[in-house]
Amino acid sequence: MKNIFQILLFLLIFQSCQYFEKNVPAKDDLVKKELNKINWDQVDEFPSASQCDSIIEKEERKNCFFSFLSQTIQQKLAIDSIKKLYPKIDSLSLKITVLPDSKLVFESQDTLNKSKIDSLLKIHFNDFPTVEPAIKRGMKVKSQFILPVILKKK
Repeated sequence: MKNIFQILLFLLIFQSCQYFEKNVPAKDDLVKKELNKINWDQVDEFPSASQCDSIIEKEERKNCFFSFLSQTIQQKLAIDSIKKLYPKIDSLSLKITVLPDSKLVFESQDTLNKSKIDSLLKIHFNDFPTVEPAIKRGMKVKSQFILPVILKKK
């Protein structure tokens, strides 16, 4: 009887150990699941200029950055040769890329005079004020957006 009791106790202990085993998901599955959760089309923090750093509200900070960008571009283009070379152009649509190292790349979306306008933009915007790049999950990331710029005010 004592032997049967010991055998039953041993089987019970051996069987109960299986209840404590945990199925650990594979590393690749966890990474895939986490990557699927991330919205890659939006950043956690938009790029920012030094004037906008004190603003805490996300939407206000974004608006401050875009108004700073528009005003600075308009000021630089106000005395620019684009107006003289292309008097019919009253506005530009610029594709602006903010790289993780805080560099800015400006490209015209105008298909007719793209190369000439791009070269003028490169010359006149080489001393553009420093801009902090966008942040996604704690990392500085590249961001792109299209900004319409008015050259002629009516």
